[in-house]
Amino acid sequence: MSAIAGIYHQNHEPVSREHIHAMMGSLEQFPADDVRVYKKDHIFLGCHAQWITPESIGEILPFYDNERKLAITADAIIDNRKDLFNTLGVRQSVRKDMPDSELIILAYEKWKDDCPKHLVGDFAFVIWDERKRKLFAARDFSGARTLYYSYDNQCFAFCTVMSSLLSLPFIKREINEEWLAEFLVIQNMIDVVDVTNTIHKNINQIPPAHSLTVENGQITLKKYFQMVCEETIKLKNTGEYVEAFREVFQEAVENRTRTYSKVGAKLSGGLDSSSVVSFAASSLQKQNKRLHTYSYVPEEEFLDWTPKHRIANEAPLINKTIQHVGNVESNFLDFKGRSSLTEIDEWLDIMEMPYKFFENSFWLKGIFENANSDGVKILLNGGRGNLGISWGPAIDYYATLLRQLRWWCLSREINLYSRNLKLANKKRLYLLIARKSFPSFLKNKKGNQDYQLPSLVNPELIGKTKVLEKLHSLGFDLKNSKSKSATQQRKEHFEKEYTWNASGTSGCKLSLRYNIWKRDPTNDSRVIKFCLSIPKNQFVQNGLDRALIRNSTKDYLPDEVRLNQRTRGIQGADWLYRMLPEWTSFIDELKQLTKDPLVSEYVDSRKIQSGIDKHYNKPTPDLAFHPELRSLMRTLIVYRFIKKQFERG
Repeated sequence: MSAIAGIYHQNHEPVSREHIHAMMGSLEQFPADDVRVYKKDHIFLGCHAQWITPESIGEILPFYDNERKLAITADAIIDNRKDLFNTLGVRQSVRKDMPDSELIILAYEKWKDDCPKHLVGDFAFVIWDERKRKLFAARDFSGARTLYYSYDNQCFAFCTVMSSLLSLPFIKREINEEWLAEFLVIQNMIDVVDVTNTIHKNINQIPPAHSLTVENGQITLKKYFQMVCEETIKLKNTGEYVEAFREVFQEAVENRTRTYSKVGAKLSGGLDSSSVVSFAASSLQKQNKRLHTYSYVPEEEFLDWTPKHRIANEAPLINKTIQHVGNVESNFLDFKGRSSLTEIDEWLDIMEMPYKFFENSFWLKGIFENANSDGVKILLNGGRGNLGISWGPAIDYYATLLRQLRWWCLSREINLYSRNLKLANKKRLYLLIARKSFPSFLKNKKGNQDYQLPSLVNPELIGKTKVLEKLHSLGFDLKNSKSKSATQQRKEHFEKEYTWNASGTSGCKLSLRYNIWKRDPTNDSRVIKFCLSIPKNQFVQNGLDRALIRNSTKDYLPDEVRLNQRTRGIQGADWLYRMLPEWTSFIDELKQLTKDPLVSEYVDSRKIQSGIDKHYNKPTPDLAFHPELRSLMRTLIVYRFIKKQFERG
């Protein structure tokens, strides 16, 4: 709920007031309900507080616990408060008003460095343990809140944002070529694999699911949490799995609607956001609150070019959910006149680094702007549902049945699946299953190559940073191979901290700018653990893919949404259409890029010029996902960032 900052001098030199003013002054760009600092000789903690939960109103942060000799500054909403109260023996009379920061202090007192293991929620916090002369910091398991730091010559400085650290005179602004090489080489939506690094050479970050200690002249990073995929929950039947899921998911949703003000939600036509909305609207009705939903739709003039099984405008499905769920105030937003190009500079200011999600950038930020105008403090979403609550790839599951020679079960499932999708010819379905069952069958077959964006990175940068060797040593598959099973991909997603880091970063920094917390019940560690612990046949059954959430939302969602297996929404289908009025400006800026000696150190100017030549004239909107066009746009974003942050002179 805050931007936090601090400095710790291990050599016991006092922290200068100039440095405190510089750090806290840089945070004035964000709205705040309260601003406070704690200073004692060689330690300074600061908090630029935004009040979100009822307990945060009037909360004193930084907070010094005189009895325990502990000081804390925290950017945190803790969701398992009830369990923690019971475990820590907190008196009933003080539970209701106890801020989350004080609850973290109690958890630290009991479990010391292991305390983050016991916390459920979105958090980044720093504790000064005066007795042990130790600084302890932690970031939540998925990185929903950011925490950057710099350490040099016995001085440790930290902050929620990098601009505050760069305001200190002893932190030099210098580009981190290793970070940039990873960003440019990795072609999917992951920014970098080494998430201890940042774009700034002299600034690091605490990775998701890690804690950090500064003690006796040493900095120690420790991973405190590992999500494990093990089928350990065995119940009698599907009905019991559904009941158990509803219980854990309802708790996650209710925990994430805890605010003194309004609650909003991003709503698409898909299962994840619709499920969140259905559970949240019901819960809020008991509090006499209405849920405000925000849905992005293309401009009226946009002609949907996407295949029949994809939908660019999900308004019809969204309306069915709204009518069925009730207790919703809906907002449909087309952001007319805005595009991925018009938003670049603002997004670079928000992210403080290059980003890859440009196709959706204009509406992601636009929804926060509208929600802020409506007085919303919590903005729900279902961003992590695909591999959790709504996981269930039918073809992969059927391939498993084939490999296990479970013919009767496979035949029954295929018949039901074909009926649900209204497939007249099952031959193609059997072929897909065979290819999934025996990956070698994919080799040398046309149309089965992995989708790849062309690499526009300068080969000299690749050699200089040895980025390919580094990624290989970290076990990262640059090709994102289709030969991996869905189970393998899911396992890697939840075991690797880099998979969710960029999303957490954007959500945290949007929240600071608009005084709204992005909260995702599908990202609740209790929900994810449940989904990873139940048998795979709960995710695909009776011809239904994504069966767990479809079964669990019976009566919660209209069947047109709940049982829809024939069409899926597609985000960003209109990004290119929106940019066409500015196409000349886009091409001109790319031309400037090819002539800039600073940027040419990092990108391949010849390949970019080749891309310019191919796409000089306005393309048709149906080329929105053309690999070369997407690579050109990403490169332009990098160019703008380098010019803003590192241009010499």
